[in-house]
Amino acid sequence: MAIGSLTRQRDIERSSLVRSRCPLLAEAIPFIGHAPIRSRGTIGGSLAHADPAAELPAVLLALGGYVRAESHTGSRQIPAEAFFVSQLQTSLTPTELLTEAWFPIAPPRSGAAFIEVSRRHGDFALVGVAAQLTLYENGTIAAAHLALMGVAATAVRPQAAEASLLGQRLEEAAFTAAAEQIVAYLDPDTDLHASAGYRRDVAVVLVNRALHTAANRARQGAEL
Repeated sequence: MAIGSLTRQRDIERSSLVRSRCPLLAEAIPFIGHAPIRSRGTIGGSLAHADPAAELPAVLLALGGYVRAESHTGSRQIPAEAFFVSQLQTSLTPTELLTEAWFPIAPPRSGAAFIEVSRRHGDFALVGVAAQLTLYENGTIAAAHLALMGVAATAVRPQAAEASLLGQRLEEAAFTAAAEQIVAYLDPDTDLHASAGYRRDVAVVLVNRALHTAANRARQGAEL
C-alpha cells in the first residue's frame, strides 16, 4: 500500500481501506499524540523525523516496508531497515525529499496488534510493540513480523524472535520463547521517565501480549 508523504495521519486513521488492507498501521495511528496533532501531522513527516519512540517507524520496520526518496538526480527506494540510522537520523541525503511510504498489505489469515506504554495517552511511548502474524491453513505460523520502539536509538526488528515463531502453533510456549529472545536487541536509555531495566522488562511483557492479541485476531480471520 503506497501512501504519499503529505497524507495526514488523521486521514489514515479514518480510512476503511487502511483498516482492511494494513491493520497494523490502522492499529498504530490512534496512539500518535491527539486528534489535533494527527490532523496536521503527516506520514512522511513522522518517518523522516525518525524518533525512536514514534509509532510509524516501528510499523514500517515491522512490515518490511520502504520509502521513496527523490532529488534532482532521480529517485530511489530505501528499505526501512536502511532508512532509520540513529536517533532522529535517516539515510536521506541533504538534497532528497521523502515522497512516499510503502506498507505491505496483510495477507489472508493475518492478525495485527499494536501496544504501547506511556505516562499519559498521547505522550511518547516508553516502550511499544508492533506485531503481525500470518497463519497457514493448518493454523501454524507462516510469517511473523515484530518491531519495538523506545528501546534503542531506532526502532528495532528482532529477527531471531520472528524466526523462532515460524511453523509454531499458537501456543503460550512459543510466544514466551519469542519474547525472551528480544532482550538481545534492546539497548534502552535511562531517563527521567523510566530506567533502562524497566524498559527491558516492559518490552518482554508487551511482546508476549502483542503476540497473543495478533494470534487471536489471525485465528478469528482464518476461522480456525
